[in-house]
Amino acid sequence: MSNAISRLKTAATLLVVGTLTACSAGPDYKRPDMVLPENWSSNQQGGPVSDAAVKANSAPEQWWLIYGDNVLDQFEQEALAHNANIQVAALHVLEVQAQLGITEADQYPTISAQAIESRSKSTLAGAFPRPSTLPRIQNLSHATLNASYELDLWGKLRRASEAARADLLSAESARDTVNLTLTAQVAQQYFSLVALDAQEAVLKRLLASREDRIELNKKQLAVGMISEYDLHQAEADVASVQSQLVTLSESRNKQETALTLLLGRSPRDVMGSELQRGSPANPVVTVPDGLPADLLLRRPDLKDAEQRLVALNARIGVARAQYFPSISLTGYTGGESVAFADLFTGSARIFQFAANITQPIFNAGRLGYMVDAAEARRDQAVIQYKQAVANAFGDVRNALSAQDSARQVLTFETARSEALSQAYKQAELRYEAGIASRLELLDVERNALQAQLNRLEAERAQRSAVADLFKALGGGWKKQDVAKAP
Repeated sequence: MSNAISRLKTAATLLVVGTLTACSAGPDYKRPDMVLPENWSSNQQGGPVSDAAVKANSAPEQWWLIYGDNVLDQFEQEALAHNANIQVAALHVLEVQAQLGITEADQYPTISAQAIESRSKSTLAGAFPRPSTLPRIQNLSHATLNASYELDLWGKLRRASEAARADLLSAESARDTVNLTLTAQVAQQYFSLVALDAQEAVLKRLLASREDRIELNKKQLAVGMISEYDLHQAEADVASVQSQLVTLSESRNKQETALTLLLGRSPRDVMGSELQRGSPANPVVTVPDGLPADLLLRRPDLKDAEQRLVALNARIGVARAQYFPSISLTGYTGGESVAFADLFTGSARIFQFAANITQPIFNAGRLGYMVDAAEARRDQAVIQYKQAVANAFGDVRNALSAQDSARQVLTFETARSEALSQAYKQAELRYEAGIASRLELLDVERNALQAQLNRLEAERAQRSAVADLFKALGGGWKKQDVAKAP
């Protein structure tokens, strides 16, 4: 009978201890409810696309590979390795990781050693003189091993660790956001540089054509076929193109500087290095039907926002735990003796074990206000997270629409450029034959030039729109992410 009672008491004790240990103040995290679309569909992507547009069941994590440009690939890798913002974000992750270690260390006992060796002399002329029978000089040797431990019965330390882990995940997501933004910026700056090179080539061809025409006009002036007025107009046209080339060269120089800075190159390279050029393709990317729309929640900026919400939710538990008693255990063991030789003998042995319980009674509502503040911060983060998700879906919708618009603009500008190029050739023939006036030729020439420049700008916009789409989606996707059609 006594054995049964003893086992019952033991079981009850373990149950109480287990219940207290498992008790955690504050709410557990639950992702906010949101009404999300089930998946992407074709009607969200701007209507029908050409045969060149591929609905890929997967897109590489290194999404810039779809452009098939080795120079761009090298630039992306260089930027990811050397960009200053990337390095700062990575170091911030290490900082938060160390802070997590500090926070988690609070859940474990602390053990320290202490040793004191002192020699003192007492006064005989003080208010309480030492009896002359006792020695005035005293030695004291003291050595102890100290330990302290705070019992986490209410989950305060566990909630603090939960918040610190969420902070670490938030920092890692912020680093990934910097990575994604940087790769998109590098690609877009590179596309602008390639477009400026192509525009410069067009202007140089035009300049050469107009300079040749001036030589012809000088000969025509010599035989009286044209007047000096016509020659001066031709010279002015040449100067106009030269001015455009200077302006274009300045824009290209600024573009090269911006891209060099993104690549994280040294100040010497910023001042003098030249960037290579490649030939990027013009891909058209469509998101496959059946790709779950909630896959967007893996976007690093959304993960960052959610982990900040998780951290604030956990800190409510830290604040609520202040209502409950704080229990800490302290103790030491060691030796104390007037003679160092006897410090570790049995007669010099000392120890102490103490338990400290602190229960708040009155603090003018301070703890309640701390909880209210923690809950208010959490509620703000909930709203911010929901808005961030809505903004993300808005980014995707705009990116899909922008890519479709850019594709159509490129198609129309290409057709317009080809038509005006043919018209310009015919105008030249008409001018040489004396059928068309010089003014008519210049008008067609200007239109053809602007059409070519517009086509090059449309190519840049198309490439950049694809980069914006991947940025909005948070990168590529894997084949297993695509849901099977019902």
